[in-house]
Amino acid sequence: MALCRLMIFRLALLLLSLGLAGCISMERQIVPGQSLGADVLKIYGKPSRIWADSDGGRTLEYSSQPLGQTCYMVKLGADDKVRSVEDTLTEANRLRIEPGMTPDQVSRTLGRERTRVSFSLSQEDVWDWNVAPDQSGYLLRFNVHFKDDRVFRTSQSVEYPPERPWQLR
Repeated sequence: MALCRLMIFRLALLLLSLGLAGCISMERQIVPGQSLGADVLKIYGKPSRIWADSDGGRTLEYSSQPLGQTCYMVKLGADDKVRSVEDTLTEANRLRIEPGMTPDQVSRTLGRERTRVSFSLSQEDVWDWNVAPDQSGYLLRFNVHFKDDRVFRTSQSVEYPPERPWQLR
């Protein structure tokens, strides 16, 4: 049983690392000011979402949730040239989430969430994202708590693997 859980945890880590490896190269292969939206689609395929921008451009969202720890937003100008590529799940970006924001504003800032859970007693809806921890050995989740369709607060939660390999007998 313990060996089975260890194998599942290792498989999850492998999937996370493969997802990260694919997204990390995005910043290297896509050159702002030179690459076109067609180049992005050819290399990375269909985005998880497309956002219309107020300047006539669009933003392609490439979220690695629910298993990964990144969400790349590729901003395209009205001329279809890449303006920027940004991983929206960085700590600096997560700090931009403030009380009073709408769910749409949060989605636009962080990208697609890992899960949504409703708590009837507290009347909160909580969305979470896998994010990169500051050290290895655990999974870190960033949580956004909504009440009445507005951000109420944010929090973080830690998930440790079921057992450590050095604890197996």
